[in-house]
Amino acid sequence: MLKLIGRQKELFIDDMSKYQYELEEIVNSSQFLVIGGAGSIGQAVVKEIFQRNPKKLHIVDISENNLVELVRDLRSSFGYIDGDFKTFALDVGSYEYDAFWENDGDYDYVLNLSALKHVRSEKDPYTLMRMIDVNIFNTDKTVQQSIEKGVKKYFCVSTDKAANPVNMMGASKRIMEMFVHRRSEQINVSLARFANVAFSDGSLLHGFNKRLKKKQPIVAPNDIRRYFVIPKESGELCLMSCILGENRDIFFPKLGADLNLITFSSIAENYLKEKNIEPYICKTEDEARDFAKNNTDSNKHACLFIKSDTTGEKDFEEFFTSSEVLDMARFENIGVIKNEISYDEDKLKYFEQRILELEQRKKWTKQDIVDLFFKMIPDFGHKETGKYLDQKM
Repeated sequence: MLKLIGRQKELFIDDMSKYQYELEEIVNSSQFLVIGGAGSIGQAVVKEIFQRNPKKLHIVDISENNLVELVRDLRSSFGYIDGDFKTFALDVGSYEYDAFWENDGDYDYVLNLSALKHVRSEKDPYTLMRMIDVNIFNTDKTVQQSIEKGVKKYFCVSTDKAANPVNMMGASKRIMEMFVHRRSEQINVSLARFANVAFSDGSLLHGFNKRLKKKQPIVAPNDIRRYFVIPKESGELCLMSCILGENRDIFFPKLGADLNLITFSSIAENYLKEKNIEPYICKTEDEARDFAKNNTDSNKHACLFIKSDTTGEKDFEEFFTSSEVLDMARFENIGVIKNEISYDEDKLKYFEQRILELEQRKKWTKQDIVDLFFKMIPDFGHKETGKYLDQKM
């Protein structure tokens, strides 16, 4: 997988080696709850915890099927642990989850990996509102529950798109960071911002596998360059932040020789080359569909590489802003954003009240939410093109 994203070496080998014994000692003596633990990043985090033999590891996820696959994967790769390991197919926003928490809730570390992560989630006002509930309010809810039960540390995933956000997903994560900051006066919290996770569920790269199996065209933008980490690296970064991060720290991968920008189209070409398949470059969707339908040469596959023109695409990626204070010395390949306590209570309360009003009214527009986001983030660089990913192949 590393070759496909233009790298030869894993990012965090040196840092994981340096802190190996400290991580093992803490994990082995601690109790963990991982929310959203059956998603791509969640599974990577669970594996990092599981192989260090925790006293207790409970996994919550809305996807029953993904939980089944996670357990099969753990049993096949690592076997068993001495501690208490259980999975629960629950929605964090449900009464069932609240009952689960009230009857247990005995954890040292709570890690929240659940999220609506796609830029395409802002295409309609209803999915957008669910994104707010999942990314912001479920996070705030689980932080507060952790405070009430005396949890030692709360960790959650943010995104590189939260730094100077241009789309609603990134902005929702930036607002989530504000809510987490407010709770950090009562509990130690830490976060992570990282790049695209290569071949994670639902990602464009993950779709390459689907398109190849279904003999459908591979479509990718040729003008957008992104940083990529592999799933294992996403798990390592989250574990490091959770265990070693100080209150309000945000961990991110350092940019350098080991982390390079690469286009989606280049990864598509690398992917096909790895399978000894030659990309057949098409100019239109119709040509790509036609070639895929009629092609009899198994060594060629239809590809459509085009410029991006959809809402929410950022021209470049960044993990921090010019106003954030950084610690670049502690780790070899991990940077840390150092945050003092800072939040606007009135803004947060207004946001909560306004969303509640819209939900109770059961009627709102995307513009209602966009306007609210601009109030929370005055320099929000939202770009509306009128075109969304669901309108393309």
